Amino acid sequence: MLFGLDGVEIGLIIVFLTLFSAILSGFPVAFAIGGAGVISFGIIASLDSAGLLIHQALDTGSAEYAAVIAEGFNAKNISLFTHPDLPRIDEPIFPSGWEVALDRNVSFIVNRINERVIAGQSIETLLAVLMFVLMGIVLERSKIANDLLTTMARVFGPLPGGLAVSIVVVGAFLAASTGIVGATVVTMGLLALPTMLRNNYSPELATGVIAASGTLGQIIPPSIVIVLLGTLAGDLYSAAQENRAVAAGCTDALTYLGEPAVVSVGTLFQAALLPGIMLAGLYALYAFGFAMLNPSKAPAVEMGAANAEPITGGEAFTWFLGVPVALIAGAILLGQVNVIGSQSTTVSSFSDISEAASLRTNVSPECQAAMIELHGQEAWDTAVVEQQAINDSGGATESVRRSAEEIEALRADQVASAPPIGTGIAILTVMLGLILAFARGVSPTSEPLPLIIGAGGLVLGLIVDALFIGPLTSSSGTVVLMAIPWMIALYGCYYAMGRLAQNELLRVVFPPLVLIVAVLGSILGGITNPTPAAALGAAGAIMLAAYRKLNDEDRNPKVIIWSTLAVVVMILVGINFDLRINTEEVSAESWIAFIFAYAAYLYALFGLLFACWILFRSGVLTPAVRETAKVTSMVFTILIASQLLNLVVISFGGEHYIQQFLRSFDNEFKVFLIVMLVLFVLGFVLDFLEIIYIVVPIVGPVIYGGSFDPKWVTIMIAVNLQTSFLTPPFGFALFYLRGVAPKEVTTGHIYRGVIPFVLIQVVGLSILWFFPGIVTIIPDLIP
Repeated sequence: MLFGLDGVEIGLIIVFLTLFSAILSGFPVAFAIGGAGVISFGIIASLDSAGLLIHQALDTGSAEYAAVIAEGFNAKNISLFTHPDLPRIDEPIFPSGWEVALDRNVSFIVNRINERVIAGQSIETLLAVLMFVLMGIVLERSKIANDLLTTMARVFGPLPGGLAVSIVVVGAFLAASTGIVGATVVTMGLLALPTMLRNNYSPELATGVIAASGTLGQIIPPSIVIVLLGTLAGDLYSAAQENRAVAAGCTDALTYLGEPAVVSVGTLFQAALLPGIMLAGLYALYAFGFAMLNPSKAPAVEMGAANAEPITGGEAFTWFLGVPVALIAGAILLGQVNVIGSQSTTVSSFSDISEAASLRTNVSPECQAAMIELHGQEAWDTAVVEQQAINDSGGATESVRRSAEEIEALRADQVASAPPIGTGIAILTVMLGLILAFARGVSPTSEPLPLIIGAGGLVLGLIVDALFIGPLTSSSGTVVLMAIPWMIALYGCYYAMGRLAQNELLRVVFPPLVLIVAVLGSILGGITNPTPAAALGAAGAIMLAAYRKLNDEDRNPKVIIWSTLAVVVMILVGINFDLRINTEEVSAESWIAFIFAYAAYLYALFGLLFACWILFRSGVLTPAVRETAKVTSMVFTILIASQLLNLVVISFGGEHYIQQFLRSFDNEFKVFLIVMLVLFVLGFVLDFLEIIYIVVPIVGPVIYGGSFDPKWVTIMIAVNLQTSFLTPPFGFALFYLRGVAPKEVTTGHIYRGVIPFVLIQVVGLSILWFFPGIVTIIPDLIP
């Protein structure tokens, strides 16, 4: 044994030192990782051929090993770490020779690239990375950050530490719209740092809050880190739970867990929402507390009003809080008493399959014991009773086609119990009512009559819906009956939008906010998966940037506005009308709706192409596409290179050795804590991409193979990886900020400034550790 170390341990040290040296060499990271894999394999193969790398493996043919097996231990759980007294044998780390290992590596890397990069199941989700990058770069180049920073400074500036708080708010906002750390940190460093220094802000606080707020894009959805980590976590969790189920004596993970072993990127977006908001809140709380303790280093700054008309506290409370809360709470309350609800009369042509037991009970005794240990005796007894009831009723029934009379009877029951006001009209009424309320709050002294007329139209619409529109009313009939109330309401909203435009905060925040709600809402609500939502976000960002460019050139942006309305019309028509025209019988109503929706689609497409032309002509689109290609190529190249390095670690048993070490601990909390500490330390020297694709696949089978919620595990890793952007000496956010900071700001200022925020990250991780419900509550509420 060389230096008294096991050959596998020496191999792992060689891989790490080679990777670290390659990254420090100055070569592009993607090529450095691949080169480190090739070089480290060559060094390890040379030492192995010289007989210097000897691995002490357990002697599986010994009587002592057989006795341990006879005691009931699973062979996968027996290792040098759990049973150090068992007999050992010396063998080379490449038992079949390095040539065979090299041949396997070449074959495996081709298969892995095909599975994970070119044609695998995860490639569709990985395409969301490209779309989100394009969305972020286009929005960054549309100067949205400049407008947000100016407006938020006017809103929060008069508070102690208000400029720092405004940086946090803008960072969270940009995280939800761009999600690109480099662009966010550079933009805020160029625009906000000089302003904060001129107003006597501490350089440490100014640089720390900018660097930390810029990294929020790594956790607040839509996050590229979560997309990349989620595609990997799904595979790791599924495979780890299958192995766990087999080791417990069950046939599969569904039997053992009682639920499918899956985790999707959309679910992880839901899980990441509250932790991201929590971190932003902790940043803002620290900035405010720092200002209260050190008022001279974070003074209040009056930057001017964000509203054209002064508003009293009572007026602001009434129209910005009281009326909106009343509208939303009233709609929820009416929904609870069945005044508002779905008026659908759709009845399935087939009967429902009888509900199965909560757990499968037809299992082996070994699996039964494992399931009782996992779920508890009470859950098992409940499942047994449920299964017995199913058996007594003749067993699980199959779905059968319902008769016409049965379908009509079920439809009649739905019509009789339908609420008088439909959900769609109620939601539209609340949204338009919020616009009218905010418009009144923005300008209380303006003539209220148009807004009153609009509110009257909304009330009239609810009355018409309750009295004349029922579950059997056709979509076209609904449009005809609601035409006059909607026209009256839109008349009021037209004036309301003009008044809202007088408020700088709403004028700046509203367009990107709509885009964020459209993208995140479609993902968090389960309407679509991240890839189509990312495409929607990229198209919306292009149109928003073109709108801003046309305004800067004093040109009319009506094409963009009407294109956006065309998208809204297209969605509303698609929701309320049957647009299928390839069936045997198509009604005139469906043809009219299809033509109308198709016309809206064509105009929306024209608006998108027009927006692309505007950005291309102004020199924005070409560099944005070029930068998107560079970032996406880097991500995918690192993905490929990291697979090569992983295979090198696997080839000499390094991955198996690490996993055996982690499994030797009898407490999975202790195992996960060790992994989190390792990831935290690696964050000082490695980028999040290297950690995701090199480290997580090695430790993933262990941390995802326990009883932890996979959503919680993944978000904990994501928050930990976010810290890698802030930790000296290689935190990327620090480099970005150093490159744009004024000369009077030193590297020492930046390093000292981020230390409190690194500690806040640790506090945030601790909160998520002790209160995992912060991660799981939203996914549990949203199916």
